Amino acid sequence: MPPTITATDRPLEKTPADAVVVGIGKGASGLLPTPGAEAVDRLLGGRLLPALADLGARGAHDEVTRVSTLGQGPFPVVAAVGLGAPETTGGYTTEAVRRAAGAASRALSGRRSVVVLLAAVGGTPDAERLHAVGEGALLGAYEFTAYKSDLPADRPAPPREFTVVVPDAGAAKAPLTRVRAVVEAVTLVRDLVNTPPNDLYPAELAGRGAAAGKAAGLSVEVLDEDALAAGGYGGVLAVGSGSSRGPRLLRLTYSGKKAQKKVALVGKGITFDSGGLSIKPAQNMHHMTSDMAGAAAVIATVCLVAKLGLPVEVTATVPIAENLPSGTAYRPADVVTFRNGKKAEITNTDAEGRVVLADAIARAAEDSPDVLLETSTLTGAQLVALGSRTAGVMGSDDLRDAVVAASRRSGEPMWAMPMPEELRRGIDSPVADFVNANADRMGGMLVGAHFLAEFVPAGLPWAHVDIAGPSYNTGAPWGYTPKGGTGVPVRTLLATIEDLLAR
Repeated sequence: MPPTITATDRPLEKTPADAVVVGIGKGASGLLPTPGAEAVDRLLGGRLLPALADLGARGAHDEVTRVSTLGQGPFPVVAAVGLGAPETTGGYTTEAVRRAAGAASRALSGRRSVVVLLAAVGGTPDAERLHAVGEGALLGAYEFTAYKSDLPADRPAPPREFTVVVPDAGAAKAPLTRVRAVVEAVTLVRDLVNTPPNDLYPAELAGRGAAAGKAAGLSVEVLDEDALAAGGYGGVLAVGSGSSRGPRLLRLTYSGKKAQKKVALVGKGITFDSGGLSIKPAQNMHHMTSDMAGAAAVIATVCLVAKLGLPVEVTATVPIAENLPSGTAYRPADVVTFRNGKKAEITNTDAEGRVVLADAIARAAEDSPDVLLETSTLTGAQLVALGSRTAGVMGSDDLRDAVVAASRRSGEPMWAMPMPEELRRGIDSPVADFVNANADRMGGMLVGAHFLAEFVPAGLPWAHVDIAGPSYNTGAPWGYTPKGGTGVPVRTLLATIEDLLAR
């Protein structure tokens, strides 16, 4: 479970903790103190800011400078975290604050209780800024230790208690309750993505998703191989045919009171992707434990929407399979028939995500939703085009742009991508309705979206979010983002749904 987070409006000198976090900016001629840093500086008799300068603090993003108070305050350590350069208006972006809170949280392992003085950065703390502080602090304290043996009891664990200093503690209670719910959802995704594939096979992912759904009061449906065959889910069955651990389809439905919209969520759930008979290179194949990140995200999102009690109906449709080579695996040149009757010639068994998603999108559309949001680790081309931190969004122009706008507020970078008409010709097939992959590497992310579009009924607004890079951090931790599963794009999906309700 995530750490606890509370708010206080008590004077700083009456708020004891194992550490206090303050923000410092990066100015053209030196450090830029924030109100929190100035308050601690006064409490320490004007010693903090000179000490930070002497220690070479620059105020850069992710920079954390720790200073001992030598018994001069109710906390033994001050952690000054960089906010980067302020915007021209003189303030710092919400994401800079969120990122700073996470960096400080990671740097304070071994300190159980932490007071955070970042809510007033850039002016009076509002709900958005408070959310950023809370999310950054709690997400930065994440760790995955399920497979660590003999962890010492006295190890330097991440902080377990955060207290945010605000002018009105009562007004902060509701925003921090929401923060806790969001962080629990993101933590669920991170835990699922980080669980190794020998323990998170299709039936297990479906089972864990069903358990989370039942705990949230959702309606739950799980289809096994027989039910998938009876339902015409040829794509899910084809991809899962090479594994001894059969595929599943999970459906979770939340029906909010006085629902204003009906939203379909779809997420790719490949619990491990070897590429099948079109096998991947051995190097970095272990990262394919993350190929179910889209599934984990939509499972967590529908549970989060239920916990927040939003007036909306949301159904998550989650196709789950393990893509392995064997004597029973599907082959290049096979023709697969999907639930909606369309047929695809398989030219590459490593383009399996779109094959399972085709069935799931077709099924989700049968519910006549107002919008369809799908997310998946679909293409390596996403990383080539946008790098490891920015997702690509394709689909209906208005909904695509709404998702991107929501991502900016959520701190999960996304970029609107086109679907040029000429690229659709790349999936023409002489045998079937289309092929599942194009040998031409140009525009691979966009071609993948064209394939998915074949299963979206005319007139249904839809968005495809390719999270191949952002869902799994293969490098060093940064900000509130750990190594491994990141939890992207839960916060954006929630923000998009809330924006739809606000229209």
